[in-house]
Amino acid sequence: MTAGRADARRNREHLVETARALLTTETGKVPLETIARAAGVGIGTLYRHFPTREALVEAVYRAEVDRLCAGAAELAGTGRGDVTLRAWMNRFGDYMAAKREMAGALRALVDSGAITSSQTRQRISEAVRILLDAGAADGTLRADVPAEDVVVGLLGIFLVCGPDQREQADRMMSLLMDALTPRGA
Repeated sequence: MTAGRADARRNREHLVETARALLTTETGKVPLETIARAAGVGIGTLYRHFPTREALVEAVYRAEVDRLCAGAAELAGTGRGDVTLRAWMNRFGDYMAAKREMAGALRALVDSGAITSSQTRQRISEAVRILLDAGAADGTLRADVPAEDVVVGLLGIFLVCGPDQREQADRMMSLLMDALTPRGA
């Protein structure tokens, strides 16, 4: 890879990370100029990588899904299955909070067909399956629970409990974890 391509790749990755940080912490619509400035690049560089706001939001969204799914594989086998699943559930809550801040732009991407919730849900279910299998193997989680059911439960929790209701979401996740515990354990 040439130095120019490596620089371009680093600029793109840095823009995505900077946009993620700003889009998930700032209130209101963050100007693209603000994102470029915070990333230490010119607005032309931002537009070269992301010709529209939607393209940037899509890249941020895809990076968040990748990070969330990779986290399941990273956590699996690092401790008890129930503990690692619960730790991953906290990451899922952070992911949902980040999505909430980008909701308007994400709706436009879903409407355009650029991203689909079914593809995302399938990827997340596969990540949960890794953690459920690890917990079933060590006896801390039931082996008979479809990963999709856990994902739907988590989605329900975080769609109803907004970011300002994390305490309640934590209690609800504890109830979900209780349902995932093998009987007699």
